[in-house]
Amino acid sequence: MDAEPVDWDLAVATARRLVRPGPQLPRAEADAVVADLRRLAVEAEGHVQAYTRLEPAGPATPIAVVDRPEWVRSNVAGLRVIAGPLLGKLADRERGRLSSAVGRTVTGVQLGTALAYLAGKVLGQYEVFLPPEQAGATSPASTAVLGEPAEALRKEPAAGADGAGADTPARQIVAQAGRLSLVAPNIAHAEQTLGVNPRDFRLWVCLHEQTHRTQFTAVPWLRQHLEDEIGAFIEATDLDPEVLAERVKSAVSAVRGAVLDRGPNAPSIVEALQTPAQRQVLDRLQALMTLLEGHADQVMDAVGPKIVPTVTEIRTRFDSRRGGGSPIDRFVRRLLGLDLKLQQYRQGGAFVRAVVAEAGVDAFNLVWESPETLPTRAELVDPVAWMQRVLGSRPSLSA
Repeated sequence: MDAEPVDWDLAVATARRLVRPGPQLPRAEADAVVADLRRLAVEAEGHVQAYTRLEPAGPATPIAVVDRPEWVRSNVAGLRVIAGPLLGKLADRERGRLSSAVGRTVTGVQLGTALAYLAGKVLGQYEVFLPPEQAGATSPASTAVLGEPAEALRKEPAAGADGAGADTPARQIVAQAGRLSLVAPNIAHAEQTLGVNPRDFRLWVCLHEQTHRTQFTAVPWLRQHLEDEIGAFIEATDLDPEVLAERVKSAVSAVRGAVLDRGPNAPSIVEALQTPAQRQVLDRLQALMTLLEGHADQVMDAVGPKIVPTVTEIRTRFDSRRGGGSPIDRFVRRLLGLDLKLQQYRQGGAFVRAVVAEAGVDAFNLVWESPETLPTRAELVDPVAWMQRVLGSRPSLSA
């Protein structure tokens, strides 16, 4: 079997070597953080489902509290699944070339370097494409989540609200739908840096991540739709050398823009590398991700005041953290396209809040009826247009 165009093992090894350790906490305190996150994740699940009125179509998918190296490992596993078709195209083109062995090494190092940066930033995520056999995996190296190793920090999936254990056949089957992962050292570091109430902050984060989990478990077509769109993006990839050369020129320009910090509207290196055909697909992907992120942001703010006493303080300090950082940090965010995610939070949140305020949660939930009821990028900045198309009315949003 020919080697893959990316050295995945090297990517994991590189990221684990470069990633910074988590905050140093006494073992008992570290154990308490992990136990608290597991408990609050289950608690948040009930609050999210009650507010959104979205019910999972099957048994709960796993919840895992992980460290930074485990986050790297699971994300590489997911990337390997979703990037398979594109890498297959690249492998066919490069097969037999001496440069391919060098290329897969370089790509592995580059990917590992990017993941090492992200591993210190992500608080949690719903891992949509994590392979089923990886969902409950545990490795000895990942037990040191917060400073000193602690047995309680092993990534055993927590029971969902249904009480199902990690080792039941049902749990293994539904693992195909993904896994909710909470990155314990990053959450602990963020709450320390922000100076906020730890219990409130952890529950607030869990509300956001549980909303993503609910989106994918309660909307049966959503995962396949996302996979189809990513597949369309890959199909639109042009490997012609002249086209690639033009994309590289655009990427160099994007790097220059990131160095000069030209602001959030300047293209990221990710956007610069795309062909016109890919941009059409990307518009739909960005609209979907903006909706998902905005919905999660709206839910955490709608539910938060009822169960998170210090939610206003948390939101204010957290938003300042999102937009701040050193010049180097802003450069890396711009380079990787992470500023786009911040725009998605704001734009998507404004869309969801506008629709819910005018038409209510049940009407908003029509967005999950089918891919055809998803908002376009234009409708995300014009909620009235979406309501007119999907709800059949054009209500006033002046209230």
